[in-house]
Amino acid sequence: MAEEPKEAGQTTPGFQNPVAGFGVTFKAMFKKRLTEQYPEQQKTTAPRFHGRHQLNRHPDGLEKCIGCELCAWACPADAIYVEGAENTDEERYSPGERYGAVYQINYARCILCGLCIEACPTRALTMTNEFELADSSRANLIYTKEQLLAGLEEGMVDSPHSIFPGTDEQDYYRGLVTEAAPGTVRQVAVSKGEKPEEKGVGA
Repeated sequence: MAEEPKEAGQTTPGFQNPVAGFGVTFKAMFKKRLTEQYPEQQKTTAPRFHGRHQLNRHPDGLEKCIGCELCAWACPADAIYVEGAENTDEERYSPGERYGAVYQINYARCILCGLCIEACPTRALTMTNEFELADSSRANLIYTKEQLLAGLEEGMVDSPHSIFPGTDEQDYYRGLVTEAAPGTVRQVAVSKGEKPEEKGVGA
């Protein structure tokens, strides 16, 4: 009786199959180990790595966040909470009509997908290369605005303060305001502290 022809790619069972398998093992034995000595040696992340968020400022120190809440709507994990408030001439945090009075990101929920970055109309929210976000408390994983807001660089004045004289919010978004006006001083934050008319109440 004639032997049936073998199908294409079919190998002959026998001694060669185990040897081929061990060949992969022996080849890996002599390769350089890829163990990373973390955290003693810090890992270098990619330039566009999705890490902890940052709320940015304009060159004069005003906040870029306008409290529109689009980032919160875009978040698929419901990890962002924003409360917007109105700017006034006496207390201005951003060049527009509104600013983010309350801004929180829950990193117990956040999946670092970056959809909030794409939704932000003013480039107020970006992502840094910081990836060490682990903590022993769930409450500490909720980052507040004070933790997310970028620090002051040279020439910046902390918000709230007045906008650059002779400009409007459109000039900020076009990049025409590159520094703080000479003599710019920080305004008194009435909304975050005790209101003047409330002093002495209940005494």
